[in-house]
Amino acid sequence: MPDQTRKTAIDAHIQNDAFAHFLGANVKIVAPGHSRVLLTVTEQMTNFHGITHGGLVFALGDLAFAAASNSRGQMAVALNVSICFLNPSKVGDRLVAEAKECHLGGRTGLYEITVVEENSGALIARSQDLVYRKKQWFVTPEDD
Repeated sequence: MPDQTRKTAIDAHIQNDAFAHFLGANVKIVAPGHSRVLLTVTEQMTNFHGITHGGLVFALGDLAFAAASNSRGQMAVALNVSICFLNPSKVGDRLVAEAKECHLGGRTGLYEITVVEENSGALIARSQDLVYRKKQWFVTPEDD
């Protein structure tokens, strides 16, 4: 399969995430092992304090983690996520989660995820995430 066709197939698979569609999140693979997810906070995404629900911030980072760790066409699933919530956000804020691969070794990969408010640059959350790479491919690898 030509490289561009393979990239398109991987992107199409990742874009088929029902939860991302439900949230209205825009998922983009920047490069293998690197993704970015954007979302605007709505009233329905806040908690009883009127700030963005921590579960939404976690979910946004998890969407970026999933896209980055699956960006090579190999099925990858989360093993561990450790997140720190650093600043609140509110209705109307545009949140950007960015996942970057720090280590790719054998069956595991380590990712750093940041969630920032796009306009102010405020750091909302940061997490370190570990993935397990299954032997299964959803887009077959190129022949070497």
